[in-house]
Amino acid sequence: MSERQKMEAGEWYSCLDGELGALRNSARAACFEHRTTSPRDLAAISPALAALFGTTGENALIEAPFHCAYGINIHLGRNVYINANCVILDTGPVSIGNGTMIGPAVQIYCADHHRDVELRRKGIERALPVTIGTDVWIGGGAIILPGVTIGDEAIVGAGTVVTKDVAPGTRVVGNPGRALP
Repeated sequence: MSERQKMEAGEWYSCLDGELGALRNSARAACFEHRTTSPRDLAAISPALAALFGTTGENALIEAPFHCAYGINIHLGRNVYINANCVILDTGPVSIGNGTMIGPAVQIYCADHHRDVELRRKGIERALPVTIGTDVWIGGGAIILPGVTIGDEAIVGAGTVVTKDVAPGTRVVGNPGRALP
């Protein structure tokens, strides 16, 4: 199995692989093009990012600057809004549902690095998916950790670190994120 195939299967793999490095370089180039596209020419998402992403729903908008690891694992629904300085480390699938709003400087991580220091030095990690439902609101500076699912219509407060799943319609705040009554 190639390192990419291991990554896609959610198994432990080496991120120091040549094929994965080339994919990350393609993502960097697409993010650069998105960042340097004139606002007059940018309807919603630059053609480079749209071509890179797994799927992009109608009327999705990503403010620049934006950064992603690969882009190929990002799936956006309709009317998704992603504010400036968002980082999505999409080693695994990242699904963002229709009508979701993501505040500035939000970070979404799929990469889960190995706990053994020797394996970590060798770039061993695994990719855990992140799923964000429909009509979710994620406040600025929030961090979504690997393997988390955020249910439909949930609200994640600004600066919250989401370490576990969030039920639909729930509001979470703090570090780690805790549900409000």
